[in-house]
Amino acid sequence: MEILKKSFIAISAIVCFVVNASAQTTDEIQKAFKASYLNEYKANYTNAIADLQKVYKADNYECNLRLGWLQYLAKQYELSMDYYQKAINLKKYSVEARFGYIKPANEAKKYDKAYDMYEEILKIDPYNSSANYWVGVYYYNAKKYDIAAKYLELVVNMYPFDYDANHLLGWTYLSLGRTADAKALFNLALCNKPGDASATEGLGKCK
Repeated sequence: MEILKKSFIAISAIVCFVVNASAQTTDEIQKAFKASYLNEYKANYTNAIADLQKVYKADNYECNLRLGWLQYLAKQYELSMDYYQKAINLKKYSVEARFGYIKPANEAKKYDKAYDMYEEILKIDPYNSSANYWVGVYYYNAKKYDIAAKYLELVVNMYPFDYDANHLLGWTYLSLGRTADAKALFNLALCNKPGDASATEGLGKCK
């Protein structure tokens, strides 16, 4: 019985140590994030990054996500993409990390990688309006108007008064020869943004 008591005391001590260590680590991480936010607010991105590096662990999703953002602000686009990819690897269904990755990818002119990330987002969240819109933009720029229309139509159905979706779908329909549909969309776009030059131009081409 005495041996059992000693074993229980030893196990309790270990558990308490683990809990205290975990609490201390959590407290340190929160302090690092707070300091990082303050430095970001002052546009001191080098120090904001250094604040997090003090507590950084490769398996910490939140640290990788935030370092991706800070490296993006510091215009270190390759590093930013690397951190966002680490975050994605840790949380395979993360939409936020994929949207984060897209920003530095676009700045680095790695448009194919940005597009691939939008496609990944749509596999996770098929009705994501932002991803559908930008995939529509991709196909519109590639002059694949019939494919672009499918993505943009989905956005317009979800957000019927959205300027960007109505405007681009109007140009897409115009390119497909659907002038009546294009006219209706340009008029909607002009209700949202009166006097808009591009929508006005598109409307003029519908006559």
